[in-house]
Amino acid sequence: QVQLVESGGDLVQAGGSLRLSCTASVRSFSVKAMGWYRQAPGKQRELVASITSGGGTAYADSVKGRFTASRDNAKNMMYLQMNSLNPEDTAVYYCNALTLAFSWGQGTQVTVSS
Repeated sequence: QVQLVESGGDLVQAGGSLRLSCTASVRSFSVKAMGWYRQAPGKQRELVASITSGGGTAYADSVKGRFTASRDNAKNMMYLQMNSLNPEDTAVYYCNALTLAFSWGQGTQVTVSS
């Protein structure tokens, strides 16, 4: 049973922008604090952005001021607007609850060329 589906990843040049989407097929999405995570080659998965059920956000220092998380609880979706991308942002991006309550999706590949 697929719970989380990420989409929107692409190959972009440094300085470009992308908008990622996460579709959640779970009943409890609207009450869950959610996060955007990423995993670069050879590195551990890291949390880059979080968003509470009410829309409050927090960001890792590495993306602060460039990434913006949002959500639409009515549609069971969340988004990550990524601006001023740089090669260090290259990774597979995932969404999940902050408690990691859901099964991981396939992720979406973001590749930033220099």
